[in-house]
Amino acid sequence: MKEKDNDIANRIAYIQITLAAINGKWKLPILMSMYGGKSRFRDIQRNIPKITTRVLSKELKDLEASKLIIRIVHDSYPVSIEYKLTTYSYTLTPVVDEMIKWGKQQSKGGL
Repeated sequence: MKEKDNDIANRIAYIQITLAAINGKWKLPILMSMYGGKSRFRDIQRNIPKITTRVLSKELKDLEASKLIIRIVHDSYPVSIEYKLTTYSYTLTPVVDEMIKWGKQQSKGGL
């Protein structure tokens, strides 16, 4: 029984690690909006209805700290900033695909 309890505890810990990286209302929509390639702040904001400038700024900083995106500053006039998904962020693709599949099933009344 101890081994099974430990397995459950480990599984919960791994889920919590995943949720810490993508938790919240906006992180996954931000990542999804960037799947086309590099994105500027306004491009991301335009893709996500109802997200405020302040919230988007905070979420981008969190995603950068989690190593899911990188911030690219172009030394031009005026300064141009783009955001890009990291290779690491693409490891979430199977998780996101399953979430989309599950959500689609739920929108049709469940299984």
